[in-house]
Amino acid sequence: MHTTRIKVRGYHLDLYGHVNNARYLEFLEEARWSCLETAVDLGELQRRGIGLVVVRIAIDYRRPVGLGTVLRIESRMTRLGSKVGVMHQDVCNEVTGELAAAADVTFMVIDLTHGKAVAIAGEIREHFAALMDPEQQTAAEPSQDPEPSPAADLSPDPEPPTDIDRPADA
Repeated sequence: MHTTRIKVRGYHLDLYGHVNNARYLEFLEEARWSCLETAVDLGELQRRGIGLVVVRIAIDYRRPVGLGTVLRIESRMTRLGSKVGVMHQDVCNEVTGELAAAADVTFMVIDLTHGKAVAIAGEIREHFAALMDPEQQTAAEPSQDPEPSPAADLSPDPEPPTDIDRPADA
């Protein structure tokens, strides 16, 4: 598990005086980058034409957070499929320990040239597996991702698309 701390500033707040829901996305992203940088050279991945893209974020907001609060964001990899990974993130009040929000972030590894998903395998899988809690290491074993769910299926963990939509003139 990786921990990132962020102090809530005035510009994070909405007119009700608590952190705006959209700001949590920024907090989570900052913590994910910090976490990933401990295991993977993201610049090297980019030079090799490999990128990471978020395809789904599910957030549960638990309680409001106000100005001056120091947040502790705990990030850990919880699942590694053949092409899809999931990172779980808890946003807690550093002083009280209370959970303010929890998120599951689904991502894919893509070929930046073609915009297509590539297998999470080899060295990349090893690096991501190192971000898992020891008791979850079995979830890092290569597995077949489930078949894509139909659009009408609202299951809690649908399979993300394998292509990135690009404008026709791209």
